Amino acid sequence: SAYRLCIMRKLPSVLARTLTSGTSASPRLPDMSEVRSKLRDIVGASTNWRDHVQAMQERKALHTLLAKRQEDLPPRRMKDSYLEVILPLGSQPEIREKYLNVHNSVRFGRILEDLDSLGVLICYTHTKQEMQPRSPLSIVTALVDKINLCQKIIHPDCDIKFTGNVSWVGKTSMEVKMHMLQLHGGDYSPVLDATFVMVARDPENKRPAFVNPLIPESPEEEEIFKQGELNKLKRIDFSTASLLKMAPTAEERNIVHDIFLNTLDTRQEGEGTVSFQSRKLPPNSVWMEDAKLKGLQICHPEERNIFNRIFGGFLMRKAFELGWATACSYGSSRPFIISVDDIMFQKPVEVGSLLLLSGQVCYTEKNYIQIRVHSEVYNANTREHHTTNIFHFTFISENEVPQVVPKTYGGKYSIKSMLYLDGKRHFTAVMKEI
Repeated sequence: SAYRLCIMRKLPSVLARTLTSGTSASPRLPDMSEVRSKLRDIVGASTNWRDHVQAMQERKALHTLLAKRQEDLPPRRMKDSYLEVILPLGSQPEIREKYLNVHNSVRFGRILEDLDSLGVLICYTHTKQEMQPRSPLSIVTALVDKINLCQKIIHPDCDIKFTGNVSWVGKTSMEVKMHMLQLHGGDYSPVLDATFVMVARDPENKRPAFVNPLIPESPEEEEIFKQGELNKLKRIDFSTASLLKMAPTAEERNIVHDIFLNTLDTRQEGEGTVSFQSRKLPPNSVWMEDAKLKGLQICHPEERNIFNRIFGGFLMRKAFELGWATACSYGSSRPFIISVDDIMFQKPVEVGSLLLLSGQVCYTEKNYIQIRVHSEVYNANTREHHTTNIFHFTFISENEVPQVVPKTYGGKYSIKSMLYLDGKRHFTAVMKEI
């Protein structure tokens, strides 16, 4: 099979045992509905949309509980934030319908929602103040660094277990590592691992707020913490080298120029009559402009998070589903997700927004399809558009797919060429990981 198993970067078994030891292990693990209920309790979120303004006003009083310096907060250990949560698809068939897709496997978009909720709760567990039932912090998802899968199929009739803990801490941000396993034959087998970055803000979600420092307790934990530092540096390097800031490398310029030469239509009288505008599509190829899908979502109160903005997990689910549909339409066969990376939450989405999603095939190689989904909100009153997220998904198709080709012109770099190179960069980074 062309599908490659990823190397799971999960906690070493020794460390996993360390994290669970000393915790009050209960015979019944909490489920995802309890995770969301717990989050509402921690923040004091309203259960009725009409009460949301009052609930947010009440949070203002929590300002006095914020630390003035990080040094004033007690340090925490990795095992202090370690959580295990069950998704009982096998033992509670009544919840299965919500997670089921037409191929009789689990909807990955729902898993993205669950990971987002769990990541936030893990961070609230790390920052918990013993004497305070409500947290003064507004903890929100800043970035999905990466999610790598090592199973093509997530079965809809077997229990799923999520585990996770805070793995690295800055002044106001936290990295969370989560793992998902599924029960087969009495044992839990790895399905995916995920790395999220969360940020802490004040009670009104306006300014950064300090979080408890993290103290590694063993060589394994030191290694995980060090990896968190490296992840941060990698993100800075990747951002610094962005095509929005720097010109393509010499190798990338050659790639674009080769594509340009290979798509020139030379079937004319004499070489001197060849025009930059005369283009032909190579065999088994598709122009990038013909490899996209669009969608619109009205953001209802039902999809709000505990801070009465649109839930980040919902945005991820909608973007993933459009990305999957784009890959399915392009490859004319069922695509399987193998990686999600570099999802930056640039701007919150307000309830009532018109959310415009655009899915684009950016790069292809053999059976692989790299999809970029651009998310923006449209204000009907001002007619303004604002980007909220960029999503990157790597799929593998059942069959080899056509080559996607950007239209370049005049030896210069078009928007499509930049998208192509950016997609190639993301694909190359994913292939190094798995």
